[in-house]
This record gives sequence, C-alpha cells and structure tokens, in this order.
Amino acid sequence: MALNLRQKQTECIIRMLNLNQPLNATGTTNEEVYKILIYDKFCQNILSPLIHVKDLRKHGVTLYFLIDKDRKAVHDVPAVYFVQPSQVNVQRIVADASQSLYDSFHLNFSSSIPRPLLEDLASGTLNSESIDKISKVHDQYLEFVTLENNLFSLAQKACYVQLNDPSAGDREIEEIVEKVASGLFSVLATLAVVPVIRCPRGGPAEMVASVLDQKLRDHLLSKNNLFTEGGGFASSFQRPVLCLFDRNFELSVGIQHDFRYRPLVHDVLGLRLNRLSVQGEKGGMRSYELDSSDPFWVANGSLEFPEVAVEIETQLNKYKKDVDEVNRRTGGTDGAEFDGTDLIGNTKHLMNAVNSLPELTERKQVIDKHTNIATVLLGEIKERSLDSYAKKENDMMVRGGIDRNELLGVLRGKGTKIDKLRFAIIYLICSESINQSEVEAIETALRESEVDNCAFQYVKKMKSLNVSLASANSASRSNIVDWAEKLYGQSISAVTAGVKNLLSSDRQLALTRTVEALMEGKPNPEVDSYLVFDPRAPKSGSGTSSSHLKGPFKEAIVFMIGGGNYMEYGSLQEFAQRQQPVKHVIYGTTEILTGMEFVEQLTVLGQKMGLGSSVAPPAPTN
Repeated sequence: MALNLRQKQTECIIRMLNLNQPLNATGTTNEEVYKILIYDKFCQNILSPLIHVKDLRKHGVTLYFLIDKDRKAVHDVPAVYFVQPSQVNVQRIVADASQSLYDSFHLNFSSSIPRPLLEDLASGTLNSESIDKISKVHDQYLEFVTLENNLFSLAQKACYVQLNDPSAGDREIEEIVEKVASGLFSVLATLAVVPVIRCPRGGPAEMVASVLDQKLRDHLLSKNNLFTEGGGFASSFQRPVLCLFDRNFELSVGIQHDFRYRPLVHDVLGLRLNRLSVQGEKGGMRSYELDSSDPFWVANGSLEFPEVAVEIETQLNKYKKDVDEVNRRTGGTDGAEFDGTDLIGNTKHLMNAVNSLPELTERKQVIDKHTNIATVLLGEIKERSLDSYAKKENDMMVRGGIDRNELLGVLRGKGTKIDKLRFAIIYLICSESINQSEVEAIETALRESEVDNCAFQYVKKMKSLNVSLASANSASRSNIVDWAEKLYGQSISAVTAGVKNLLSSDRQLALTRTVEALMEGKPNPEVDSYLVFDPRAPKSGSGTSSSHLKGPFKEAIVFMIGGGNYMEYGSLQEFAQRQQPVKHVIYGTTEILTGMEFVEQLTVLGQKMGLGSSVAPPAPTN
C-alpha cells in the first residue's frame, strides 16, 4: 500500500466538488450539476497545485470566486464553499445565505469547525431565516498543500520565529503546537493511517508529538472514525512511522546554497505552489508550471545544474532527430516512379506522422521551457558565483572550517548581501570553536558590504551558548541552562544539538541518516533515546513502548517543524530510491522556505533579542 498523498487529496477535493456524492468509475457523478465554487485565499492555495481550470469545468464548476469579493446573486445554482473555519468566513457565509445569493449552500471547511463557530452559523442563518439554504456542512480535513506525490506543506508562516521568540509565552507556544498538530492530523486523516510517532526528546518536536498522539487517541474512541478503513488488525504490521523534527535539529540545511536543479530553481527563482515566472527570451515575463506532469522536471530535478544543461541539449538533439525522421518518411523519395504501393506506404507514414505531432509538440514545449529556465539560472549563477558558494560551503562542512583569506575573499567578492550573510552563518555553524579574530574580520567584511548582520549575531549567540554548555562544569551548567531556557523559550536543547549536526563526507544530511536509522529499527546510539508514541496502544508512560514499534518500517512520513526546503526533500527521496526493496518517504514541513526567507526569520529573532543593531549599517540620511 503505497501512500500517495497527492492522489488522496485530489480524490477528496473532486468528491467535494461533486457535492460529496459518490463518484463513478470515470471520476464524476452520474448526474451532472452545474455549480459555483467559493473559496478563501488559503484554500485557493490548496486547490492550485492539484486542480486546473479544465478539471473544474469537468466537474461542473462554471464560476469560481474568492469569498471576500463582492458577488452577484446567481439563482437556481448550488454553491460549493471551501474555506477555513474562521469567524470572518462564517459571517460572510451567513450574509450570503441571508441575501439568497445561491440556490443551496454546500459548506466544506478545510479542518474541523469548532463548536462555537458552528453555533454562530446556525444562529446567524436562523435569525435571517435562511437556514433552509444550507444543504450540508462537512469537515474535510484538507488543511495542507500537496506539491508533489511525496511533498506537502502546512503553509503556516513564520513558525520558526514564533517557536524561538524569547518573548513568546506558554500560551502562544501551545497555540502554534496545536495548529501544527491539527495540520498533521489532516494529513493522516486524508491518508487514513495511524502511524507510530518517533521524535527526539525536548523541544517543539516532542510537544507536537504528544498533542498529535492525544488527538489521534481521542478520535479513535469514536465508532465511525476517519481511520476505520485503514485500521484493521492485519494492516497494523504495515503502519508507517511519522518522524518529527524541529528546524534546529539541522540548522545549516535551511541556509546553505545547493547546486541541484530543484533546490536551485526554488532558491534562486522563487518556485511557489509549483509555479514560477521568469524573463522570457523575447522580453516580458513567462509563467511556468513545474509538477509531476512535466517529465523533464520529474526525471532531472535532483541532478546538479551542469548535468541538467547537458540533458536539455541531449533532449533537443533527440527531438530534432525525430522531427527529421518524420520529415524524411513523409517527404517521399526523390525521383522514384509513382506506383500504387508507394501511395499506400506513404499514406501509412503520413498517418503515423500526424499521430506523432502532438507528442513532438509537447516535447518541444518542455524543452523550450527548461531551456529558458536554465538560461535565466545560468545568468544568476554567473552574476552571483553560486557554484562557488555551494562548493565552498560543502567543503567547509566536510572539513569543519575554511582558510581565512578564502573566507574573506568570498565575503568581499560576488554575490548578493544575503548570499554573503548565508555563507558567514554556515562558517559559524561549521567551526568547532569560535575564533574571535576571524569573527571580527567577518563582521567587518559584512559591514563593508552593508549587510544587516542580526541573523549572524543570533547564530553566534546560539553557538557561544553551545560552547559554554559543553565546557561548563555541572554546578554552573544548570545556571546556564536556566538562563538559556529563558532566552530561547522551549528549544534550547534542540538548538544546541542542531549546531553540531553537520553533513558527513558522503553529503548525506543528518536528517536522512536519522530517518534511515528510525526506519531500520535496529539498535542505534543516534536514535535509541528517541521517544515513541503509538496512538493505537493503551497509554503507558510517555514515550516508552514495546520493541515491535521500533520497526523496521517500509514507509515513513518525515515532518520538519519551523520550515523545510527542496534540499531535504531531495535527500530523502534519493535515500528511499536507493533502498532494496525501495522504501517510501513523504516529506512535509510547516512551510517551504528559500535560504533568503529562512535567514530573514533568523534576522527577526536577532532583532527581537536586540542583537546586531550596533553593527548594522547607518541609515542613509536624506
């Protein structure tokens, strides 16, 4: 049973578009009903990577609008609402119903609607005498964005800042943890699986794991729950493992430059919801979609950029050869005498040629698209020396440091301000100890380039804390820990561990190594201390369990709290494909971040802690 999140979520959405009626073999209902679709911004982002306009037409959706736009009444037509369960949305639905904008209202909430909001909906429609307009109310548990078969995001912004904010109170932290846990509950409900949950001790990962464990336990108590179809005793041997981590587990991956195609396109060109816009060859912006329907993207996303350029060239030559072949076959032979057999042969070739045209045209479009993307990427790589950044950062991680002149050469060379800041932070994370004179030289170089170094100061503070934790004797150690926990809220143990997690020489990420160990289920010092939660088992002491829950597992869902990226996703997919037999890993995160977006979150934390302001560049005077 391979878990295919994209397929499952798409099926749920199609059922919703068909008024939650059972579908026939063709994926539509027996009776076609024309309808209107109303969604909010968040649910538009859920639909966008999965459903195209032609799919909406196929399922009878003739018009679609954002809920907060002014809309005219369309009588005799049902409306499908797909929105988050919020006060504002409920008020708007009540207003629409009281004005009788549509014939009937089919309400679908992206997650479970809280009781008070349901009561507001009921009382609002009763008071306006429009309750008979409401046909059905459904909790869809679809509050996540699936980008590829094995990639999803909860689209929860600035989670890292919120969890690491020194001024955040317990209540704010609990709210974020609750939000992450309910997003993960939606994913598991859509897949209809109850996994075994593993996570490191302490920090946000453990908090999310225990809230999610309780949510699943409470839900499994009800007779007709969302997991009954996947919950037979026989299938319990094939349950997946859900591995939870927090961004501080491996901080460097959120910051470093990568030279593979998929991460590069995301980091440099800003791939968002599988779409990106780049400058076209003839000027003007071109918008492209990059998803599972693009065979080149699927096949070459994990290759290094130079290999992708070669592959584009190869595909182009192959295309030209195939076009020449079609032309040769349909052109007839020069000077040959005409007889009937030639006519029959030629007609057959012409038919084949006509049939192959759509496929050739499609291939050419894919080649043109990637040629354009690669050309724009190459321009950025040359201008910013991105190949050099990626190589030197990787060398630093393997060797644990870099020559001082080389370091300062990079900081004074090509690249944007953020490129230089990212490079400086990677240097900090990689160094075994902080060399004060080198750090001062870096700060001076960053100042010369007018780089805001709050993020650098924030990581430096975490690093120095880690060093003092390691060297302090046990008596003073507890004072440091107390102080650190006040400073960093919940995550100090995870923060200090994450500063040590570096790439091993074979470039396998610490995350991938750990997931491999958790899936193998053999005794391993790296993961023996990890907690285990089994929502199906009777509750015993927190995080302890019998040995059969330790694996081995064929399938895993890996979730990164505080922001993930395509580099981690790629690393996990490569690991899964390498296994014999092939394993299956789904990767998810609170939000997918570029290196620049993650550094911006570190900058906000630096500012909140009052770091870096003294060395920030002076504000320009008017």
